[in-house]
Amino acid sequence: MKSIGKIVRSVQAFGRELSRKTAATGEPRIPAIGLALGGGFARGMAHIGVLKVLEEEAIPVSMVAGTSVGALIGAVYCSGVSIEDLEKVARSCRFTTFARWTVSRYGFASNDRMVSFLTRTLKVNSFEELRIPLGVTATDFNTGEGVVFHSGSITDPVRASCAYPGMFLPVNIRERWLVDGMLSHPVPTRPLRDMGADRVLAVHLKGQWSKDGVPRHLFDVIGQSFAIAQDKMSHLWRGAADLVVEPDVAGFAYDDFKRVDELIRSGEVAMRQALPEVRKWLDAVSEAPVSEKVRTPVQRAAPIPAD
Repeated sequence: MKSIGKIVRSVQAFGRELSRKTAATGEPRIPAIGLALGGGFARGMAHIGVLKVLEEEAIPVSMVAGTSVGALIGAVYCSGVSIEDLEKVARSCRFTTFARWTVSRYGFASNDRMVSFLTRTLKVNSFEELRIPLGVTATDFNTGEGVVFHSGSITDPVRASCAYPGMFLPVNIRERWLVDGMLSHPVPTRPLRDMGADRVLAVHLKGQWSKDGVPRHLFDVIGQSFAIAQDKMSHLWRGAADLVVEPDVAGFAYDDFKRVDELIRSGEVAMRQALPEVRKWLDAVSEAPVSEKVRTPVQRAAPIPAD
């Protein structure tokens, strides 16, 4: 863990040095925008819509932190996969792309298939090779401590971040049993602050796991229970966000991979509604340091009209 802290401090030092150089030359410093991608399984495809709008509008993203599916999409994007290709990959995904059912005292499924998925999808293998710095969150099962990966191989940290308790088996990394990052960082805003982000844009995928409040099966019960717990602790991550974007994912099931285009569209709609606030960050560029913590209203997406 010392090596991770050293890397984080190096990133922060680089940011401070860059600020001093731009101030010395009289050039305005563009704030480092960090993008925090929360969990939500299939609903996470909405993150692609957010990324798509940011690229189309030339909004610079300096770093990304992801939890669960946010870590998965963040890793693929930061490795250099284009939005167009990312959409194609998403349309081909199903539950069995990442998981296989198994019999174990620790869960009902293994996400070991994610290894082959990431191997053929990622443009690079390690965090150090990514074109955009990335933080991947997980949770130590024994201590409850939040773990943020910034170095080494990408694959196992992403698997650990996606190890949803009760469904997927925990992942062992460096003699630590790790489960889903949502338990410690539902939306990883604070890791972005630690990475040196001036402004933090958080994407929260809020929605009921069961239709009409009636659970379909055990996973709906587990999912809705965690959703309730996350709402109760939302102040912990919202306090580190400058802006929270919430795509309208109500009505989408956790495994609704067949509705990828609708989910991507929900992310686009939400992000376009938030654009005016994000543009203020760039319009207000100055030599003065950006406040460490600025709160702005949550941008909620309107329901997407049916075609």
